[in-house]
Amino acid sequence: MNIFEALREDHEIQRTLIDKLVNTSGDNDLRKNMFNKLKRELAIHADAEERFFYVPLIEEDLTQEKARHSIAEHHEMDELVEKLEDTDMSSSAWLVYMKELAHQVEHHLDEEEQEVFQLAGKALTEKEKNKLADDYQEFMKKERKER
Repeated sequence: MNIFEALREDHEIQRTLIDKLVNTSGDNDLRKNMFNKLKRELAIHADAEERFFYVPLIEEDLTQEKARHSIAEHHEMDELVEKLEDTDMSSSAWLVYMKELAHQVEHHLDEEEQEVFQLAGKALTEKEKNKLADDYQEFMKKERKER
């Protein structure tokens, strides 16, 4: 498995959680649990992605700008997660913020898969793509157990 396949697998987890979460309502255990799963998944993924995908891309002229842009988007998503944490889950504002987060995550994942992956494919060797995937997956497995 290469880094692109590994990242896509986790992107699908995020998409599924978001789709389910925007269709929940009220302050209940289902919404809380799904939101906590999404928060954890976004945080672990962003951390691993920055370490094992974006750091190597920042070192390449071809991919530096896209890598920096994607890292900035991670921070924007973090800020929305904080807003959600500070908002009453039963309020209409919570769903507005959740839909905004869903939009940002979808935009980020689509941009990554359609633009960043293509440039990264040119910048990284096959060996690097496979090694990054191994390191990324090992980190994700460890973090999912610990968090």
